[in-house]
Amino acid sequence: MINLNLKKITEDLIDPFLEAGRIAKKISEKGVKITIKADKSPVTDGDLAVDKILREKIKNLTHDIPIISEETVDINIKNESNTFWLIDPIDGTKDYIKKKEEYTINAALIVDFKPSLGIIYAPAKNRLFYSFGENLAFEINNGKTVKLNCEKKNKNEIIGLENSGKTPKEVWNIYRENQVSKTFKMSSSLKFCIIAAGEADIYAAIGRAFEWDIAAGHAILLHSGGSITSFDEKEFFYGKVNYKNLPIIAKRSQKLNK
Repeated sequence: MINLNLKKITEDLIDPFLEAGRIAKKISEKGVKITIKADKSPVTDGDLAVDKILREKIKNLTHDIPIISEETVDINIKNESNTFWLIDPIDGTKDYIKKKEEYTINAALIVDFKPSLGIIYAPAKNRLFYSFGENLAFEINNGKTVKLNCEKKNKNEIIGLENSGKTPKEVWNIYRENQVSKTFKMSSSLKFCIIAAGEADIYAAIGRAFEWDIAAGHAILLHSGGSITSFDEKEFFYGKVNYKNLPIIAKRSQKLNK
């Protein structure tokens, strides 16, 4: 395992994330320029500006570690390293284009195929989440830093999060099994942070999107005391072929009513 000072790396990335967020908001306010990628998904000048800031800073901090970013990756080239960065410059690009508030800026450091460090910033909400080890997860909100521990905020309900209004049967079955009493639609990796903050209890999704969409949220939730597993509740690893996600269950706790 590479000897890394995860705390220092994380803290050195906070200001660049805040700067990237300011630029993303400024571009959004002016109106984004959109290009359609080969996979038919949109990319904006905001995505590319944030990507440039993050990759340059991360390269300076850990110049020997590969950086895999949604905006520059070639998914046909196999990753040969067990330690690498996963970056999603703007998760929730469609919401970003529509000037909604749930888009996020994301980076995760994968060490030995596991998420070891995560940073997620929601610029429009002014909430920044980060973690770098067990019981070392935090949120900066309006200049105040609080520790994240998955402590339940709403004692009266079990809250599930949905990615869209078309929730698959497999997900509804999981929610019924976990006695979910209310669901909310939420886009982007903000879902994992909301669970880590104890504001929701569970999120399940069939296999969709890519590893850079969930890696930072995985680190933050895991280090807050929660979990992300496959549907059969097994641990999974990063650096898979084509970086495709498995179906996942993200939980605040094994006992969601407490």
